[in-house]
Amino acid sequence: MDFLSTTIAISTALVIFAIVRTRLCTEKKKRYHPVVTTCVHTLINFNRLHDYIAEFGHKNKTFRALNLIVNYVFTVDPANVEYILKTNFANYGRGLYSYNILADAVGDGIFGVDGEKWLHQRKLSSYELSTKVVKDYSNEVFKTNGVKLAGIVSEAARCGQAIEIQDLFMKAGLDSIVKILLGIELDTLYGTNEEGTRFSHAFDEANELTLYRYVDFSWKIKRFLNIGSEAVLKNNIKVIDQFLYKLINRKIEIAHNSSEDELPAASRRGDIISRLLAVRETDPKYLRDLIFSLFVAGKDSTASNLSWFVYLLCKHPHIQEKVAREVREATNLKDDSSIDGLADSLSEEALNKMQYLFAALTETLRLYPSVPLNAKICSSDDTWPDGFSVKKGDMVGYHAYSMGRMKYLWGDDAEEFRPERWLNEDGIFQHESPFKFTAFSAGPRICVGKDIAHRETMIFSAVLLGSFIFNLSDENKVAHYTTKFTLHIDGGLYVHASPRFAHP
Repeated sequence: MDFLSTTIAISTALVIFAIVRTRLCTEKKKRYHPVVTTCVHTLINFNRLHDYIAEFGHKNKTFRALNLIVNYVFTVDPANVEYILKTNFANYGRGLYSYNILADAVGDGIFGVDGEKWLHQRKLSSYELSTKVVKDYSNEVFKTNGVKLAGIVSEAARCGQAIEIQDLFMKAGLDSIVKILLGIELDTLYGTNEEGTRFSHAFDEANELTLYRYVDFSWKIKRFLNIGSEAVLKNNIKVIDQFLYKLINRKIEIAHNSSEDELPAASRRGDIISRLLAVRETDPKYLRDLIFSLFVAGKDSTASNLSWFVYLLCKHPHIQEKVAREVREATNLKDDSSIDGLADSLSEEALNKMQYLFAALTETLRLYPSVPLNAKICSSDDTWPDGFSVKKGDMVGYHAYSMGRMKYLWGDDAEEFRPERWLNEDGIFQHESPFKFTAFSAGPRICVGKDIAHRETMIFSAVLLGSFIFNLSDENKVAHYTTKFTLHIDGGLYVHASPRFAHP
């Protein structure tokens, strides 16, 4: 018996030794990406975060940043991006770390969850945004708000006043997405809705403060004590919730008071919440989280794209003229046509002819992606296509802002604004791999609102550039971004507009 026990003990020890030795050898064989910075340095450079990351991206396609709680791995390598977003998609989700950071603002919305919750909202959002009813409805909303936006620009041009056009794009985007999602006229463009204006301000500030949590390791302490940035964030979320729940509950009440015979008609309406309520999707918290996430996608991203677009066109007036000429030719309009006439002429066929406009908007996104940084959590130890390993719990991020500036991806003129790089010899737009041009993400998590965002930016751009010539109020201005989830121009964008033709 003693001999047997001794034999078992020795055998067990040998097995354990073999396992430990194998693991140690395996660990020694693993290579990890170089560490180039820390959370402290990232925090110091937070105001220029994307340029700070890009500096390292020029030297290392993938690198690590040490943090107190979770380590970060940033990549600008398309092969690694494809592996994260597609090949081994199941191993890279939002994770509990990101969920805790995002949950106060986005709740259980599509941007903060994984698994069944994400899949359900993904399928629902994708279906609803792709229906012909919603497409037609949203196009009319964009045309209507494009004309309103042009009316404000026209009045400023008549008076010779400068306009802060980023603010107008933000308001037009908010009015549009509220109309599409909730079927309600918010009208922040004309400033008649003070509640909507407060919501818009709170929404923007919550955006910035939520992102700040990723580099502020003390945010949980601040939240517990309700001090500093967390106290401000809490107040902003309160304003957001009051606004959203009021609108949602109003729509639910209308749905409850509708007869069974009226529900089929509701399901054919263009606004998405009416369609959801028609199939009895009436949980206010679920609707709030879903709608908030769609607000993030539909309001800020398009406003960011349009703002940087106008900025770049002001810096490159020959490109602005080329875009305007294409708009006029595609719509077959005369020089004395009205703004309403221009908007009415923006059919699907006309928009499809505007290949150069689409290329210029895409080139803007390459240099100034609306969502400059996207991150996931690694669920288990893994090795990437470049041969380097990542550890369970690592925060892995692909940096669209850096990727648009990499010479090895785009050539020596990578930092130049050149829409022609997207066109073939016949002037037809040519798509790039979504793992190289990551402005809309890629793989199973590719942006569900990509097509609707394209339509919004195309329609707003066509209405404005077909009607006005834009110049910067300060011709020497060099625009800088604010560090948020979306890439806004710091301090706004002030421009002067003048009519391209005399309105009848």
